[in-house]
Amino acid sequence: MALLELENLTVSYEAIQAVRNLSLEVREGEIVTLIGANGAGKSTTLRAVSRLLKVQTGRIRFDGCDITGHAPDAVVRLGIAQSPEGRQVLALQTVQDNLELGAYVRHDHVAIKEDIARMYRLFPRLEERREQSAGTLSGGEQQMLAIARALMSRPRLLLLDEPSLGLAPLIVLEIFSIIRDLNAGGTTILLVEQNAKLAMQHSHRTYVLEAGQITFSGLSQELLSDERVLRAYLGD
Repeated sequence: MALLELENLTVSYEAIQAVRNLSLEVREGEIVTLIGANGAGKSTTLRAVSRLLKVQTGRIRFDGCDITGHAPDAVVRLGIAQSPEGRQVLALQTVQDNLELGAYVRHDHVAIKEDIARMYRLFPRLEERREQSAGTLSGGEQQMLAIARALMSRPRLLLLDEPSLGLAPLIVLEIFSIIRDLNAGGTTILLVEQNAKLAMQHSHRTYVLEAGQITFSGLSQELLSDERVLRAYLGD
């Protein structure tokens, strides 16, 4: 059974349809990648799942429950969290404050402290900078903080929007190693990523979006050798 199901989803920005009749699924335990050109509708899809954007038509189901009409905080409580494009850390707040705010839907204070300690074990550089303002961190450190903040709600499904954006190659590899470790630990992940080849190398299945519609889908390893995908997205 799918953990997340999108059925004939249509999302618009005023008169512009960003996503049209989009259907996909993410099964529990998977990393699923969305790739496509800028403006293809990838980030729109994630924002719709997070309920940050209104859905014109279609349905969003999470663990069998229709969440199409849910508010964003209700979706977080159900077990979906997003690390947004551009990180969007709270620049004037400390690393510690950002992590605590990531747990805003929770009231289990002892467990929250334990999870913050776990984040520092997972991201040691964040512990070194725990009292530092988030805005003074490097781009890679801010990305780690954005992911850690999302994890503080204990999501079953983690939405990652462009986690490699603007980062040095070595930091990108470190981020993707962390993504793999999170998945191995039981977190299901829906990933939007411009670095299509790297994303597909680290995911189970891939959907390819063009102008708000899915044009290809399948096992990532198979699509990596698909001539149509190679020509259009992988630069080969």
